[in-house]
Amino acid sequence: MSTAPQLVVHRDKELMAQAAAARLITRIVDAQSSRGEASVVLTGGRNGNGLLAALAAAPARDAIDWSRLDLWWGDERFLPDGDPDRNVTQAREALLDAVPLDPKRVHAMPASDGPHGSDVETAAAAYAAELAAAAGPEDHGPVPAFDVLMLGVGPDTHVASLFPELPAVRETERTVVGVHGAPKPPPTRVTLTLPAIRAAREVWLLAAGEDKAEAAAIALSGAGEIQAPAAGAYGRTRTLWLLDAAAASQLPRTLYPPATA
Repeated sequence: MSTAPQLVVHRDKELMAQAAAARLITRIVDAQSSRGEASVVLTGGRNGNGLLAALAAAPARDAIDWSRLDLWWGDERFLPDGDPDRNVTQAREALLDAVPLDPKRVHAMPASDGPHGSDVETAAAAYAAELAAAAGPEDHGPVPAFDVLMLGVGPDTHVASLFPELPAVRETERTVVGVHGAPKPPPTRVTLTLPAIRAAREVWLLAAGEDKAEAAAIALSGAGEIQAPAAGAYGRTRTLWLLDAAAASQLPRTLYPPATA
């Protein structure tokens, strides 16, 4: 069942990143207080990395028990390990190398020079198996019920590596798939599917900048998920759009309270 999106609009992308980082710290601490651990799905791109950098700089980051946090990824560029364009490489530089994570709980997606070689479908299936192994009976499905799953929104409304009209966005059974011919480089990727995304307790969609304004307006106007994948990304208990004023500039003000600007 979809949850109606809630919108929070910040003055600029820096404020958005800082506020989102603070919100994420609170959510992780709450989850760890109630269940002893937390799980978060990270996103790449400028907004995802901006949030991680803001989290690294936040004094409150020490409230998190980093050893009891599972990190997953929504998608990954299928490139060699350590490639600067891989989301995990950028995440390590922005935050992960600076905090005491348990390496066994950092679930990077396979690289193209990993055990599965250049076979992206096998790599995707391996990540799906890793997710299934981490899911408990209380999760009611083949992936954990992530506490927060973050997604950047592309100018074409793509989220993760689910691009409009391509086969991956139509997937209804598998939780992870390989992507061929992505319209932005590199063309080969690994991505969570909409069924996996919707298993999350909370889904946060991040959009900042004028180049994201049309995408946000389309996705929040009732568009179909095949044409606008961001419209199909929602959480089980909460769907939160975190925007800056530029990205929200084409939205009707009736969608969000003036106080959030």
